[in-house]
Amino acid sequence: MQVVSCNNFGPVANLTVEDRPSLPLQAGQVRIAVTAAGVNFVDGLFVQGLYQIKPPVPFVPGGEVAGVITEVGDGVTTHAVGERVFASTGLGGFASEVVWPARRVLHTPAGMTDGQAATFVQSYGTAWFALHHRARAQAGEWLLVLGAGGGVGLAAVDVGHSLGMHVIAAASSHAKRELAMALGAEAVIDTASEDVKVRAKELSGGGVHTVYDPVGGALAEAGLRSLRDDGQLLVVGFAAGEIPRLPANQILLRNRRVTGVDWGGWVGGHQAENEQLLADVVAAIGRGELHPVEPCAYALADVAVALQDQLDRKVVGKSVLVP
Repeated sequence: MQVVSCNNFGPVANLTVEDRPSLPLQAGQVRIAVTAAGVNFVDGLFVQGLYQIKPPVPFVPGGEVAGVITEVGDGVTTHAVGERVFASTGLGGFASEVVWPARRVLHTPAGMTDGQAATFVQSYGTAWFALHHRARAQAGEWLLVLGAGGGVGLAAVDVGHSLGMHVIAAASSHAKRELAMALGAEAVIDTASEDVKVRAKELSGGGVHTVYDPVGGALAEAGLRSLRDDGQLLVVGFAAGEIPRLPANQILLRNRRVTGVDWGGWVGGHQAENEQLLADVVAAIGRGELHPVEPCAYALADVAVALQDQLDRKVVGKSVLVP
């Protein structure tokens, strides 16, 4: 099989594509021929050694895969050879095949492509956890999504719209704003030329209830200042590369709240709840309430380009590696 190997932490250009023997199949596991592996911003952080979790090197990056089962291990009764499936692997997904516990492999819905199946779990899991569990968002509230043209931001636009929220999408390019509008945003802000705080307050009639921020940097303070009284800033990530220092007086004087959103960290101690969360997301997709975008595709050999495009925030929507 072919794998992408990170032999040492460093620039994504240092990644290599290697031929390795297939992994042995243990009882309770299935072998999946990978047809699409989701590419996420966090994968680039892992490779550079910039994520809070640093796996021992060498390792194979990639946390989301979709494909077809080619072999089942002893004791597996829930899956069969030939079934289309997807899985969240944490690491090891940038490969032509993966071996994974059958209990953690889900059937791909009939109406979903392999590209969609390989790219929705991290983005939609984060957005669903943020808005349903952490923010307890309600229909009719105003939601400002920063970084709305990337995968995590787009998922928040989609989930917010499905909740009946008034969604404002802030993004740096016309293509990203257009895609956010297609997923339910009713207004957009050009972060390259407009004042986010001023424009968000104008659009929402005085301030938004919730800000979803996977970007960080200078935009975080603009988002905080766009909140109305008792509004909350959801801290999702720092795609801008800078962890913001927020003015505490802006939190105190307007009774605003700052809420952390670490879906990945929460999953570790809430396996049963997370299974229900993913089931809820898949059910909403099946009902046509959520609309994961079809990703752009890169060859496995072009992994460095795919990751650098993510880090440079060039990707509109989602992207996958195709072995």
